[in-house]
Amino acid sequence: VSALVALQSCQCLAWKPCPVAAWGAESQHVVAGYSDGTIRVFSVSRTEMELKMHPHAVALTAIAYSTDGEMILSGGKDGLVAVSSPRTGMTIRVLADHKGSPITVLQCTRKQYHDFGVEGGELWLATSSDRRVSVWASDWLKDKCELLDWLSFPAPASPEGLDSLPPSLAAFCPWEPNTLVYVGFGLQKEALFYSLRKKQVVEKISLPYFATSLSLSPAARFIAVGFGERLLRLLRCPASEAQDYAGHDDAVHLCRFTPAGRHLLTASHSAVLVWELTSG
Repeated sequence: VSALVALQSCQCLAWKPCPVAAWGAESQHVVAGYSDGTIRVFSVSRTEMELKMHPHAVALTAIAYSTDGEMILSGGKDGLVAVSSPRTGMTIRVLADHKGSPITVLQCTRKQYHDFGVEGGELWLATSSDRRVSVWASDWLKDKCELLDWLSFPAPASPEGLDSLPPSLAAFCPWEPNTLVYVGFGLQKEALFYSLRKKQVVEKISLPYFATSLSLSPAARFIAVGFGERLLRLLRCPASEAQDYAGHDDAVHLCRFTPAGRHLLTASHSAVLVWELTSG
């Protein structure tokens, strides 16, 4: 893949979701976002590019597939979010709600939201570096996309002692319906649980530092949080039991649970670690 795009740097990537019955090397695809504003879809089995799109004028900073794999959501350094079809190569929608602040996270979850009074089979969120999170209900086949909630988290006006602000990160909580978890630079070092139904923060978990990465297990009540202090913390919810792990050579800028939740992958500057979670 790197040989195919020699002059551009890959900024973000995502695996295409597919049914378990269809899972195999021939059906695996990866979408990648690049520094020139392009998106490229690659076939894993053929190790070749199948599609190139150019929905952004600036570097991409986040990318995700819709839960059915029929749409690609991409976010740029300028805060614009594009929705593109990998079937047609066309961009069907551009959202400017976060304009002016780089998109840090895009995440989709498969749910029905009739209790929210909106139509759609999918909920998705966008997070930008200015500590704002937007939550949307969508039905792309019907060209429907409705803003469900808009979150803005406060922070000190003039941060001291920080060369660069920690990232703003959010994720849907797999075990708490209609809830998302947020970490970022703020008044306190903490992880916030926000209820979309109650429209308020319902739980706070104190952290030792500001987080640099975040992942929630899809299989158990675990949260992984990485820090710039070369530390990884594993939190068990709701009791908030915490275990800290060293071993990284730099800031833990990525942590990601596997779909089965039995392993956790973490990455720093020159190290990638794979952790096995035990039932004990």
